[in-house]
Amino acid sequence: MSVGVNTETLVRVEEIQGRGRGLVSTQPLRGGQIVLIDSPILLYSALPLTKQQHSTFLYCDKCFKTIQSASVSCPTCSHQRFCSPTCLSAALASSHTPWVCQSLSRLRDCQDFLQHHSVERQIQAQFLVAAYNLAFVSPSDFQILLSLQGRAEDEDPAIVQSLHSVISSLCPPPPIEGFSFSLELIAALVAKDRFNAFGLMEPLNLNEENGGQRSVRAYGIYPKASLFNHDCLPNACRFDYVDTNNSGNTDIVVRMIHDVPQGREICLSYFPVNSNYSTRRKRLLEDYGFTCDCDRCKVEATWSDDEGDGDDNEVMEEDVDEPMEAESNGEEIDNDNSTDFPHAYFFLRYMCNRNNCWGTLAPFPPSDAKPSNLLECNACGGIKNDEVC
Repeated sequence: MSVGVNTETLVRVEEIQGRGRGLVSTQPLRGGQIVLIDSPILLYSALPLTKQQHSTFLYCDKCFKTIQSASVSCPTCSHQRFCSPTCLSAALASSHTPWVCQSLSRLRDCQDFLQHHSVERQIQAQFLVAAYNLAFVSPSDFQILLSLQGRAEDEDPAIVQSLHSVISSLCPPPPIEGFSFSLELIAALVAKDRFNAFGLMEPLNLNEENGGQRSVRAYGIYPKASLFNHDCLPNACRFDYVDTNNSGNTDIVVRMIHDVPQGREICLSYFPVNSNYSTRRKRLLEDYGFTCDCDRCKVEATWSDDEGDGDDNEVMEEDVDEPMEAESNGEEIDNDNSTDFPHAYFFLRYMCNRNNCWGTLAPFPPSDAKPSNLLECNACGGIKNDEVC
């Protein structure tokens, strides 16, 4: 993970027509350039309460690193585990306060809750416990959380009522100054989480029978990174280095995939870029509440169902010569001049070709203004030597 990088002046917040707020480059940016390093104001486990101690991997409940050797347990509940006495002490003073400890224990011990509520509801309950705790330990960060995108009125009233009943009966929080423990507050918090949470992924095992799929180990709220809008052909991608020994291991780093000019919106893809049109459209509408009209979607919307159902890599290989020739000088990909397959070149150059990975490649940061010809995968960590750069 890069440290000591000043990214404050590289992007600015602007209102993007039809998209709300977004981040726009204030100067020309090079492929590999770091445009944002963001720290979470809130982290919580993505594992359901019944499986936290039975996962393939065991994670520290403070820094969420994979625990490789002996762990340290919470002295009160013994359920929460930490990679070191340092993380335990930090958690007891922040994320695992006595109220959090008691609340998670009650949720875990309530068989009615575990048996009659889905995994998603269990994780949402853990988020609400973490969010209420944030209001006590860091009121300013709680205010930041409430300021993020997400409208309470868009949430399902039945789900909100269910979560309110669970929290109020099993682990009612102490009073929060300026707020009441209400359905409206729960709806607002659930909306903020749904629209803004980033997943910190489990280690990727490319040899697994499940096709290399991996689960989320933890969710985090990253206020600055939440301003990135989505594009199905992104010009930046995010990296996390949770299992490193560096401080700030839960920070996320956003790097440019390729060069962009000043004034261009910087976008991420909210999921692996190999997803087909119908899958992307369904997921964006259900999870984020919008329909994407990026250049790639406009092209793929005209394809027949058969064209969009297969592996996008196979479709792209049929018409690769023209886009590769147009981009052979290594300049910015201009999606405004799209061909029938605007993502052919992107897939060949910026998608990891390791079996079952589907990660996105971005160059390492430039050294002495010289672009790197080494690209790093944000999923498996693999390195590709890109002779075109």
